[in-house]
Amino acid sequence: MNEWLQGSVYFGFFLSLAAYWAGMAIQKKFPYTICNPLLIASVIVIVILLGCGIDYDTFNSGAQYITYFLTPSTVCLAIPMYRQMRVLKKNLAAILISLVSGCIAGALTIWALCRLSGLNGVIYHSLQPKSVTSAIAMGVAEEIGGDSALAVAAVIVTGLFGAIIARGVCRLFRITSPIAVGLACGNAAHAMGTSKALEFGEVEGAMSSLAVVAAGIITVVLAPVFAGLIP
Repeated sequence: MNEWLQGSVYFGFFLSLAAYWAGMAIQKKFPYTICNPLLIASVIVIVILLGCGIDYDTFNSGAQYITYFLTPSTVCLAIPMYRQMRVLKKNLAAILISLVSGCIAGALTIWALCRLSGLNGVIYHSLQPKSVTSAIAMGVAEEIGGDSALAVAAVIVTGLFGAIIARGVCRLFRITSPIAVGLACGNAAHAMGTSKALEFGEVEGAMSSLAVVAAGIITVVLAPVFAGLIP
């Protein structure tokens, strides 16, 4: 099977698109939080790969082309942020404090969990950049001694989990401020959280877009500092 599929370099590309389309269709039919299109697509791809005995390298030889769209799609997130520039300027101090606090809290949480679980330094360093975009997470993980593949996996799981529980957490803790909701989604769950924040409203989406960019910069600065806590 692998040898036959290796002749089609776009197999992974079209499988990913078809799985995501199926996920969107399922979400429309069953509009529940757990029916996240990305989660459904991931499950579909995993089941097909395991069922057909297709290894990851064969799948990724075509799926990797999708990553080329990550940069332009991320840049598009600047549009809602630009439209809400007035809100950004008005709440600049609170926004900066929130973002820095969120990044520090995330780093300390990873450190505490890894210490309690007895995980080694490679896993710890790979998990540190879990709340930023994949491109940044891979570079940061490699620089501080982690594994880039594990870092990407952590980013995906974090984003999916954050997007799924975002609305429930906001309801549970009665978080109604559009700015707070947006910053939380973007800071905790990067681009996937931003896609969820856009479902709340334009202000939420704009603040989440800002959080994605700022969290990436802050993480690049903080990761080497926290890396020494677990050698």
